[in-house]
Amino acid sequence: MTTLQAKQVSKSGAVHGGAGHNDADDGFSDLHPAYSTLQAMAESNRCLYCYDAPCVTACPTSIDIPSFIRKISTGNPDGAAKTILSANIMGGTCARACPTEVLCEEACVRNVAEDTAVEIGSLQRYAVDHLMARDLPHPFKRAPKTGKTIAVVGAGPAGLSCAHRAAMLGHDVVVFEAKPKPGGLNEYGLAAYKMTNDFAQREVEFLMGIGGIEIEYNKALGKDINLADLKAKYDAVFVGVGLGSTNDLGLKGEDFPGVDDAITFIEKLRQTEPKSDMPVGEKVIVIGGGNTAIDAAVQAKRLGAEEVTLVYRRGAENMSATEFEQDLAKTNGVVVRYWAKPVAIKANGKLFGMEFEKTELDANGKLVGTGETFDVRADQILKAIGQKIKTDDLAGMEIAGGKIVVDESYQTTAPGVFAGGDCIKSGEDLTVQSVEDGKQAAIAIDAFLKSA
Repeated sequence: MTTLQAKQVSKSGAVHGGAGHNDADDGFSDLHPAYSTLQAMAESNRCLYCYDAPCVTACPTSIDIPSFIRKISTGNPDGAAKTILSANIMGGTCARACPTEVLCEEACVRNVAEDTAVEIGSLQRYAVDHLMARDLPHPFKRAPKTGKTIAVVGAGPAGLSCAHRAAMLGHDVVVFEAKPKPGGLNEYGLAAYKMTNDFAQREVEFLMGIGGIEIEYNKALGKDINLADLKAKYDAVFVGVGLGSTNDLGLKGEDFPGVDDAITFIEKLRQTEPKSDMPVGEKVIVIGGGNTAIDAAVQAKRLGAEEVTLVYRRGAENMSATEFEQDLAKTNGVVVRYWAKPVAIKANGKLFGMEFEKTELDANGKLVGTGETFDVRADQILKAIGQKIKTDDLAGMEIAGGKIVVDESYQTTAPGVFAGGDCIKSGEDLTVQSVEDGKQAAIAIDAFLKSA
């Protein structure tokens, strides 16, 4: 039994999503069914409540994990949720989508004692969902109004986290979002089986309950709004634009029908109801080695694709996708081929496949082609080879390594303009890191405004 299968059995009593699992509607139900109260109580009692707990250090938002688990074990899930949300206001999404197996759960001391970590992510989801379901007043209160206004560009995890913390600190916030719905990648970029029941929108509604936050939609930076105007109108600006552009393969025929970005495929699927209405190829190739590649491949298979082949230029150990995600692809019947790079898109009036060259490391450790090629048939190709920042209207900000440069206070080289999330280099490009960036930037903006 694989790591993934063991984890699924422990949570639900049955393995989900095996090879050949093609029912489009059932295939997009929760990857990990939510804990019952009985399950939550049993799992919370496995925690050792460590002093100087390594799981807290491993969490980018520094949630007091032993404290919230203790509250669950004593029958206080709402108190547990408040502990979580005080550090991570998007704790519900992070519980569902963050790679807890390589963050807090990997650091759990139970891995040594029992070879099985406490299911921290599931416990976090249980607590946050319990609180949100009760329709209680927002758990945090605003400080007295400061009279200051902050513009936030982007209603993704970083922007929303910044807006919430800034509102808590007494500032009024206007968020400008390019798309018609808020949430960023939580709404448009995470696999449908990770974010069921419109959770991304319910979380935003919950977050907005703090008050003092307004969102304006269909306002894209560099098109509908610009930094100069925002700086003139607001006391401070936070930029959380993410990575809005995708990398190309650089191959002839890349604009051919049937060749698309994996992130676009996921976005379309997330906005399609029922999911079974989403068209998918019979033979699908996914190129890449990250979680987005895995998400696209698994979803293509669950939509009913006959064959899905994920191709990565290096070995399994080099993939940025976690072992859990790689197992997920394989248990869903995705064929994974390592050590190969795409060299040609094959079409004759209609897309029919792709040519790959086998790769290896030379004596200097550099990835090189071997000259040996092979073909994979396909009527759909999804590219998941990374994203890059769109530099529209970022004048005045230094860009280095494809990221906005910020100082230790998240301030860019443009005075009064702060940034966070995937558009800066602060850690892994994860939702939880974006939430932390937004929170810390709001605290820095508050100090900046008080010193002005």
